[in-house]
Parts: sequence; C-alpha cells; structure tokens
Amino acid sequence: MTLLLALMLQVGPAPTSEPIPALPPEMEQQRADRARRAAAAEDAVAPGRLAQCLARTRRDPGGAVEEAEAWLESARGAQRGDAGQCLGVAQAQLGQGAASAETFLAARDATPEGDLRLRALRGALAGGALLGEGDPAGALALLDAAREDAHAAGEGTIAGQIALDRAIALVALDRADEAAQALAAARAALPDNAQAWLLSATLSRRTGDLAEAQARIERAAELAPRDPAVGLEAGVIAAMAGRDEAARRSWLSVIEMAPDNPAAARAQAYIDRLEPA
Repeated sequence: MTLLLALMLQVGPAPTSEPIPALPPEMEQQRADRARRAAAAEDAVAPGRLAQCLARTRRDPGGAVEEAEAWLESARGAQRGDAGQCLGVAQAQLGQGAASAETFLAARDATPEGDLRLRALRGALAGGALLGEGDPAGALALLDAAREDAHAAGEGTIAGQIALDRAIALVALDRADEAAQALAAARAALPDNAQAWLLSATLSRRTGDLAEAQARIERAAELAPRDPAVGLEAGVIAAMAGRDEAARRSWLSVIEMAPDNPAAARAQAYIDRLEPA
C-alpha cells in the first residue's frame, strides 16, 4: 500500500516504556479507493466507450483488463489515452500498482496537449500509483506536472486530489512544511473531504500542535463518523494530550464499529498500553 508515517510515540502513562507506532493515515485500501474514485468521477463525463469500460473495472476488473488491452491494440490517436486510462484503473483495482503507473503515464502522453483536464487526471493517477508503490520522489514529479495542468484547466477538484497525494509524498520525503501547504490547498479545494482533514490532523499532531490537531480531527469525525482511521487518530491525539479516557473511548468505538477491520487490532493494542481504567 502507500507509504506509512514513521513517527513513534509514547501514549500517556503506559505500563511499559515501549513506544506505540502512530496511526498511518494512508489506509491499506487507499490505492484501490483512488482507482474507484477515478472511475466513478469519469463515468459521468467520459465518452460512451470509456464510460462503459470504467464501469466494468468496478464489477469485473479482470475482464476490464482484457477489454482495455484489446481496445488499446486497435486504438489510434486520442483513443489510446481513453483505452489506457481504463486499463490503468483496472490494473489498480487488481493491485498491479507498478503496471498501472506505466499505463497511466502512457495514457497521459497519448492525450492531446490541449486537453489539459485529461492530462491532469491521467498524470495524477500515474503519480498516485507510484506513491502506492513506495516511490514518493517519482510520484511527486508526476503530481507537480499534473497540478500545473489542473490549474491551467481550472479543475479545482482534480487539483484538490493532487494536493492530497502531494502531501503524502512530501511527508514521506520529510518536507513537512511543504506538506502542510499542500494540505491547506487540499482543504480549500475539497472542504468536505474527510481524508484531507484526517491527514491535516495527523501532520499537526506530528509537529506538536495538538490544539490544531484536535480541531482538525473533530472536523474529520463530522464528515466521516464511522471511519476507523479517524477514530484511531482521534485516540492518538487525545492520548498525547494526556486525556487517556477520551483516547480509550475513541479506540473502543473503532473496535465496536469495525471489529473485523485491521484497525480494530491496532486500537486494542493501543488500549492495552494504557493504565487500567
């Protein structure tokens, strides 16, 4: 999956000195979710064949790969970009991140230079796929180029998604100040995006601004009250502020609402480090 934050922290008056790893806000399904978002967003505006192919990536990604590969073989000109976009989304759905990055990049390069919206979208998908493969520097170069195209095209939503991925890449490269600027751009473009507020809360917590982290995680919780990632991070922020019982409640809520999610095991591990109530 995409990159994990390396911060280690000690929660409250824990009965052991062993540190607890902080929540990685980039969740395990982020790469697949990005592909689904791309497919869903394009269904409404894509021309007929691309829309049909993108829809198939959600219900039958393996079949969509075969369909897109056959389409790509016969496609000419701008249609190669359409076929490549569908193939890249299907590959991402199947967890083939490296292949999808190459496919999205080829799709971008096959897109007419004047179609800045599609060049931004496809470049962003290529960058996101590289990010998921653990190449933040390579991802950032593609995301920066995609950001320029998105701004030139006046595509605020695409620019906001690019800002989110840029922030993750910049954190991985230890460029926290630039990551904070990217997250500010993401929140401005996508004010109702829970992940933008979750990542902002995590970065504020990492840099020691717990008051700001608390305000931002509260906004994330308003937007996504049943997201286990939000509950985990809310508990970490509370514990770092010395509010152990608030932390315990947050982590218990994660276990109750998502007992089969890997986040539940992490929440229990955090609770086990706290002193008994």
